[in-house]
Amino acid sequence: MSAANSSIPGVTEDRVTIAIEDGIADVRMNRADKRNALDNAMFTSLAAAGDYLKTLPELRVVVLSGDGASFCAGLDFGSFQAMAQGSSGQGGSVNAGGMSDGRITHLAQQVCWVWQEVPVPVIAAVHGHALGGGMQIALGTDIRIVHPDTQLSVREVHWGLIPDMTGTLMLSRLVRPDIVKDLVFSARVFSGAEGFELGVVTRLSKTPHAEAMDLAQEISGRSPDAVRGAKKLINLMANDGAAQQFAAEREVIGKLIGGANQVEAVMSHFEKRPPKFSSSSIFG
Repeated sequence: MSAANSSIPGVTEDRVTIAIEDGIADVRMNRADKRNALDNAMFTSLAAAGDYLKTLPELRVVVLSGDGASFCAGLDFGSFQAMAQGSSGQGGSVNAGGMSDGRITHLAQQVCWVWQEVPVPVIAAVHGHALGGGMQIALGTDIRIVHPDTQLSVREVHWGLIPDMTGTLMLSRLVRPDIVKDLVFSARVFSGAEGFELGVVTRLSKTPHAEAMDLAQEISGRSPDAVRGAKKLINLMANDGAAQQFAAEREVIGKLIGGANQVEAVMSHFEKRPPKFSSSSIFG
């Protein structure tokens, strides 16, 4: 079984590549010059790649990684610059997409959630950076194999935002609420090694992609019916309440983007000065 990107609707090869061999899909974000930052083409290609993989009955395992120096550095800086100019609309200059096809997500959430919808295990091989949206994509997979020196961050609050790409659910099901709050409120960058100690990272590896492929080979040798059935059952409990949580994410982010404090968070970053926030809050 093999796949050519040109034959996969919605997948742009300069954003995502897919190679499938012996039931294992090697999916790579392919924007190395931008550390695989998320722009409209990357959002669309990732969601389309996941939708394509869902249709393959011979598929056994997916390995998701980033080409070049990083897994994914998060939202493209052009989007933040648009926010600094006061552009409104969810996702800044990125089109978050509408709700369609009976989904519980819009496009920005779907690039993370689609890996839960893929009926086989999805393993993230993470190195370099996984920041903001990149971190949330990794959280959306089933297993995360991470280089110990990887820089991880639930970075959104730094930009006056919240993790709105399914991250509030996916992180909360992995670690204690106080740890979630520590990581989200501070927006701090932490290492893959610390991520493992906290429970965010499944395994540490100096060669995460190679180890992910080894694990994929091991899983692909198991009964595909049993593996698919196990993922379905585990997700049934772990993802309970997802639709309501994702709707709440969309509501909160919609109130934040373009607001005075959100714009100030971005402007102060680019102007390299301390932020001057209003003391009043839109959330009371």
